[in-house]
Amino acid sequence: MSSAAPMISVKNLWKVFGANAEKVIGTPLADLTRAELRAKTGNTIAVRDVSFDVAPGEVFVVMGLSGSGKSTLVRCMTRLIEPTAGSLTFEGEDVLTVDAARLRELRKTRFSMVFQHFGLLPHRKVIDNIAYSLEINGIKKAERHARANEVIELVGLQGYANAYPEQLSGGMQQRVGLARALAVDPQVLFLDEPFSALDPLIRRDMQQEVIRLHHELGKTMVFITHDLSEAAKVGDRIAIMRDGAIVQIGTPEELVANPADDYVANFVRDIAKSHVLSLKYLARPAEPGEATDGPELPATMIIRDAAHVILQTHKPVRVSDNGKALGVVSSEDVLRLISGVA
Repeated sequence: MSSAAPMISVKNLWKVFGANAEKVIGTPLADLTRAELRAKTGNTIAVRDVSFDVAPGEVFVVMGLSGSGKSTLVRCMTRLIEPTAGSLTFEGEDVLTVDAARLRELRKTRFSMVFQHFGLLPHRKVIDNIAYSLEINGIKKAERHARANEVIELVGLQGYANAYPEQLSGGMQQRVGLARALAVDPQVLFLDEPFSALDPLIRRDMQQEVIRLHHELGKTMVFITHDLSEAAKVGDRIAIMRDGAIVQIGTPEELVANPADDYVANFVRDIAKSHVLSLKYLARPAEPGEATDGPELPATMIIRDAAHVILQTHKPVRVSDNGKALGVVSSEDVLRLISGVA
C-alpha cells in the first residue's frame, strides 16, 4: 500500500439496526452472537468495529458470504445508510459530520457508485443515461454530451450512443452504468457486486474492463464481491468479512499463503495458488549437488507466468529480489504446488 495519506480512512465503524442501537456499542451486548442479540434486544449488528485505510489509486476489495455486512459497509461509506458510530474521512474530511448539502456535493462530484442492478432509464438513449449524472449537476447539454461521448469511447461503447438500454446486452448495459459513474470524473468509485448478475464470460470481460480502466485512469476503487477469484483478479488488497467484522486484510498472495483462520482458509481453498502466489513463496535453498546456474527470475513473478520457463529448463531457476538471491525453484516444486501437495 502507498505511503501517501489515505484517500479513505474508516475507524471503528459500527452499524446496528434496531431501537436504541447506540446503547449496544461498548457493552456486553456487543459480544453476543447475532442470534442472541436479536433475541434479547431486537437489534442486529451489520457492521462491527471496522477499521481500514484505502490509499490513493488503490483497488480495495471487500468480500464475504451473504449477510457478512459487506454491502452495508459500502453504503455506510457513502452514507446511503447512516452508521451508528465511528469515523469516516475522505481526504481528511469527516464525511459523517458534513451537512446534507455537502454530502450531495460529494456524491455528485467526488465519488460515484456502480450497483449490481444497472438502474438505467429505459426511455433515455445511452448518451443521455451517461450524461444524467452531469445533468443533475447543472451542466449544459452540449457540454455533458461532449463528456458522455468521451466516456463512451473509454468504456468501449462506440456506435451505441443513440441506442436504448433494451437494445443492449447485460454486459453493455453495465458498461453504460460504469460510464455514467465515470462521467463526473470522481476520485473514488464504489462498486457493489457490479457483475454478479452477468453471465460468466461477460463477467470476465467486465473484470478485465475494470482492470484496464484502473490502469488508464488510476481511480481509487472500493469493490464489493463474494467471489474470491474476482477479488484476486481486480484487487490490490482484500478485506474478508464475517458477521459484520473484518477477519483479515491482505494482498491476494498474503491471504492465500497465510490465511488468518479456518474461515479465510475455506475462502481461498478453491483458488489456483499458481495464479496468485509469486516465486518468493516457492523459493527454497538449493539442495547439496543441485545446480545453481539456471535462469534467474524475479521473486515477484507470479508462478503461473514463470511456469513455462521453469518447466522447460533442466535446471532449477534462481529466484532473486532486487539482486538478492532468495533460493531456487525446480519443475518438481511447481508440479507439487499445482497438484495440491505443496
